[in-house]
Amino acid sequence: MKGTVVVVDADRERCRKLCETLEHHQYRSVEKSSLEGLPELFQEGDFCALVLDLDTLALDNLFIRSLKKANPRGSIIATSSRSFHPELEEAMSSHIDVCLRRPFETEELIYWIKSLSPNEN
Repeated sequence: MKGTVVVVDADRERCRKLCETLEHHQYRSVEKSSLEGLPELFQEGDFCALVLDLDTLALDNLFIRSLKKANPRGSIIATSSRSFHPELEEAMSSHIDVCLRRPFETEELIYWIKSLSPNEN
């Protein structure tokens, strides 16, 4: 097994399917449908990546900054159907490593997890 990826999406079915896909590609996954307890979870675990759905979660720059501070080595990968998030300008430029436009190809997500996580290559 490769590293562990936390997937946070309020759409539980989509979250479950993405976790199944990651496990098919030999990644462990942790499924969450809310932001509650996420900074503590991300800090405590040895996670290689965090996948956040920007469309279904109430996120702001401060919260994303706290996630990166909790686990500076963990990569933050955002997903969204929107191409522009002016309310997350700071997070997009400083804390989010990549934002994938929904719908995305599984291979694209796996590529970014491997690229952003030095121990995954």
